[in-house]
Amino acid sequence: MKVEDAYKQKMAAQLKEWSAQIELFEAKAKNAGADVNVKRAEALQELRAKHRAASEKLNELEKSSGAAWEQVKVTADKVWEDLKKGVTEAQSKFK
Repeated sequence: MKVEDAYKQKMAAQLKEWSAQIELFEAKAKNAGADVNVKRAEALQELRAKHRAASEKLNELEKSSGAAWEQVKVTADKVWEDLKKGVTEAQSKFK
């Protein structure tokens, strides 16, 4: 298996896992009080935006190869870390 293929598979699997976690956070937010709900809704909106950005980068990776793939990977890694940080922060807020 090529490194690029393994990287794409890893990203796709992680993105799917984070999607499930975001859905869990949304379910918990629905059960929270009104004040907490507003803060959680804002956090979830931001997290969904980060998730969309990561998904778009994964799509770019799927379509690119060679030098272009390496260039997209650099920005994808940044977007990925941003989403990872957002999910980690949400986990602590939604406990």
